[in-house]
Amino acid sequence: MVPYAANLEQIRILTVDDHPLMREGIAAVIADQPDMVAVGEAGNGWQGLQIYDRLRPDVTLMDIQMPGMDGLEALGRLRTLSPTARVIVLTTFKADAQAYEALKLGAAGYLLKTQLRTELLDAIRAVHRGNRWIPNEIAQEIAAHAGRETLSTREVDVLEQIAQGLSNREIGGVLSLSEDTIKARVKTILSKLDARDRTHAVVLALKRGLLRL
Repeated sequence: MVPYAANLEQIRILTVDDHPLMREGIAAVIADQPDMVAVGEAGNGWQGLQIYDRLRPDVTLMDIQMPGMDGLEALGRLRTLSPTARVIVLTTFKADAQAYEALKLGAAGYLLKTQLRTELLDAIRAVHRGNRWIPNEIAQEIAAHAGRETLSTREVDVLEQIAQGLSNREIGGVLSLSEDTIKARVKTILSKLDARDRTHAVVLALKRGLLRL
C-alpha cells in the first residue's frame, strides 16, 4: 500500500449505526489512518441527519437496519439535504433489493459488515475520490435479479401478513380486501419471486431484502 503523507488533507467521516461497539470499532480503525479522521457518530437516522447537517463530512457510513428511521430513509433525506453527499451503506445482509434501493437513492457504496476489516478503508478512499464501491458478490446479486418484476407495495403488505402466519381470509380482513383478491395476489407473489409456496416466498423475500420483520 502506498503510504499517505502526514500533511495530506484528511477525509472527514461520520458513522451512523445503532450499535455502539460497531461505531467504536470503525472509529478505532479510522484513527490509525493518517489520511482519515472520524468527526462524528450517531445512533439513529434522525440524529445522523442532524449531525451531518452540522458537520458536513466528506464520507458518511450509514447502517441500513436501525430502529425508528432506518438507513434507507435517512439516506434519501440526506441526499435531499445535500445532493453531493457521499454515503456508504453498511448492512449485515447480502440483499439485492436493499442494495438496489440504496444505489437508486444515491449511495456511492454498499458494504457488508463482514467486509469491514478488509474493504472499509479502500471503500472510503474510493468513494471520496468520486468512485462507487460495490463488492462483486453484491453486484452479482443485483445482476441475478435484474429485469425481474418487483413486488408492489400491496404485494409486500400481503407477504408481511403471510409471514405472520395469517390465512388468505385473515389477510383480507386485515387489508380490507376480498379473499379472492388475496388469492390472486399470493399467486402473483409466488410467480414474481419464483417461489414454490408461501413459506418459500417469505424466505426469498427476506433474503433479498424485500421483506423486513
